[in-house]
Amino acid sequence: MEWDGAVNAWHVAGDVYRMGRREWLTECGWRQAYRRGIRTVVDLRNAAEIRRRETDPPVPETALAGFDVVLAPTEDPDNSEFRELCVPYLNDPVCYADNARLFPHLLAGVFKAVAAAEGGVVIHCSAGRDRSGMIAAMLQDLAGHGDEAIAGGYQRAMRGINEHHRISAVPHPHERFLPEDVLAPLLESRSESLLEFVRSLNTAEYLLRHGVTPEELSAILAKLGR
Repeated sequence: MEWDGAVNAWHVAGDVYRMGRREWLTECGWRQAYRRGIRTVVDLRNAAEIRRRETDPPVPETALAGFDVVLAPTEDPDNSEFRELCVPYLNDPVCYADNARLFPHLLAGVFKAVAAAEGGVVIHCSAGRDRSGMIAAMLQDLAGHGDEAIAGGYQRAMRGINEHHRISAVPHPHERFLPEDVLAPLLESRSESLLEFVRSLNTAEYLLRHGVTPEELSAILAKLGR
């Protein structure tokens, strides 16, 4: 999605989109998202991560007034098992199943937020790759997308944030731009892990088992164009 300032912004399905941290959007970018129909922003980050940086563009409150921002983290960063499994953070689909096992109530909370959302929805984390990727894959599963589309969504996001690392003036503390000969095998292995996760989960059953109501599931499907 060509929203000014947005990093790693992509269409998921129906009226649902994904991207990196919302603070990257400019005032123009927010107005473009509004014209696209976005009214709800679901932030998957933990509270301690949510802050403006000196390099973020200034955005007046009037540009944000038309959006409902919902905080719905996908993890508890203080959980010792999660910290041991996902070092230094959730950055590989091989860990998605553990995230879903450890925090089903949090993932259900994300989908409840989508169900209750007004208008179009954009979900985002920090990079727009893994927490967003995990939720996007589950949404694509609900939307009936095939393996190629689900893997393709993750690969676009991985390439998107990799390109951001190439041009960003602010170095990431753990990641750097990866050349194609390094990136390509990672794309292949992580796509395999992603598909293994989503195909073994059965998203609809998982959500219903963990507190999403049939009515909420129907609302999510409607957002996805089903």
